[in-house]
Amino acid sequence: MIDAFVLSRVGEIEGSSVRTYRTWLLRVRDALAWSERGEAPPARMHADTNPHQPYYAAELAGLRHWATHLPRQQRTDALALLGLGAGLGLMPKEVASSRGLDLCRPSRGGPLLHRGVERLVPLVARAAWDTILGELAETAGSGYLFRPRRTVEYAKNLIGSWSVIHRPPQELPPVSVGRLRATWIVKLMRAHIDHQLIAQAAGLASAASLARWQHLVPPVDELTAARLSRGPEVR
Repeated sequence: MIDAFVLSRVGEIEGSSVRTYRTWLLRVRDALAWSERGEAPPARMHADTNPHQPYYAAELAGLRHWATHLPRQQRTDALALLGLGAGLGLMPKEVASSRGLDLCRPSRGGPLLHRGVERLVPLVARAAWDTILGELAETAGSGYLFRPRRTVEYAKNLIGSWSVIHRPPQELPPVSVGRLRATWIVKLMRAHIDHQLIAQAAGLASAASLARWQHLVPPVDELTAARLSRGPEVR
């Protein structure tokens, strides 16, 4: 009955939610139906995950060029989405709640940090987005970086509705925070940064979550592999 129920919801809810519903219901069943009855363990059910795919470099460059040439507040909103997603790897709710004061530069000439979200490691803006995010933060001050005139911190369609209304030219894909965050993650993976560090910076439960993007990371060449394996010089 539990399996029939959760399978009936496939298509209405995401695959991860299907597994969550089933786990909760099985725990309720275990609490009500005593384990002494000798019931066989429930069959494992697998739901395929569909991770967001990162943007190609040309797509991201095109979106940035498009955003830069939008009028006034549209430009600010677009660059905030792109910068917070591709430059800091934030999730939608984190993008929505980010304010100008959340971004700071502790030392002159140092990296730009985001201190408005909870992470186990410092969340540093990527160099390609450092300057524009710094400018947006200075302009926003205590206000929201994205859609500063809103009265609620987050609504389900806050970002989605903006992306539907503001469509880039046909040769470019729509703006998606999920894809921007995936782009940020894959760029870090391709830079051969420790996976545990990436997971902590991304707010993921473990580095195992990165496996879904591993096929997008090309293997290192022989010279790079030798350099990484050899380590630094001993002095």
